[in-house]
Amino acid sequence: MKINTIQTTVLDHLFEGVYYVDRERKILLWNRAAERLTGFSSEEVLGRHCFDAVLRHVSAEGKLLCFTGCPLQATLNDGQERETEIFLHHKKGHRVPVHVRVAPVFGENGDVIGAVEMFRDATSELEQKERFDYLERMAFIDVLTGLPNRKYVLDSLKARLEEFRRFEWSFGVLFIDVDHFKRINDEHGHKVGDQMLKMVAAALKAASRRLDIVGRLGGEEFVAVVTNVDEKRLLTVAERFRTLVEFSAMRELNNLSVTISIGAAMAQKGDSCDALLERTDELLYQAKRAGRNRVVS
Repeated sequence: MKINTIQTTVLDHLFEGVYYVDRERKILLWNRAAERLTGFSSEEVLGRHCFDAVLRHVSAEGKLLCFTGCPLQATLNDGQERETEIFLHHKKGHRVPVHVRVAPVFGENGDVIGAVEMFRDATSELEQKERFDYLERMAFIDVLTGLPNRKYVLDSLKARLEEFRRFEWSFGVLFIDVDHFKRINDEHGHKVGDQMLKMVAAALKAASRRLDIVGRLGGEEFVAVVTNVDEKRLLTVAERFRTLVEFSAMRELNNLSVTISIGAAMAQKGDSCDALLERTDELLYQAKRAGRNRVVS
């Protein structure tokens, strides 16, 4: 394909980097935006193959695409347009995230005679996505303990109740409270109290199974949603929680430790989220009245 002066002028005024390759992936056109985004001038790349250590496209997983998985080569092979997110090699050595679009160029007989790759800097898009993912993650994470927060726990509980209603998939709930936590704050200060909550959270997380959800409801209260259990198995999980917390201690504070009390209940037909939590909360306070550091179901 011959590139005339008008086409070159138009391409040079685009914000997107554009380059054209023939069937052998030899670069025959390289616009000014491509120079700006890559640092390579047209004189440095025209007549060279795109795989000649110029762009060296890399996937998000770090795979070099020049000879395996190259979207440009794939379009040359099948004549299909493609879009993807990759990282190109800048002349100064660093990687630049780019959004790439590849389109085939057809000859008079309908055969693919080349391909055009258009790319733009995706740095801001990548930053925005990471920021969005971070904010989304933070919306469901308790900042102090790193466990799922109240919103996530309640949403998960509602989802399990809906599954129970539709499919009768059994599950149980553990309402967990740190014993005498106010005393910890009063005697050692809120900073130590926060450290204690982190320690308890770490113990609960370590004791939980992969599909179970353990989150902080607020203050010194935690809730666990334990799936695929009967009452006996639920009590086994609860006792593991209780024991691991009991035998955890803060060495830097003379092995300061706490215990937890737990109310345990299986979901029942007709349960709402509030009803199930109220039932486990009442069982929790029975554990408190019975002397603390125990499980009541």
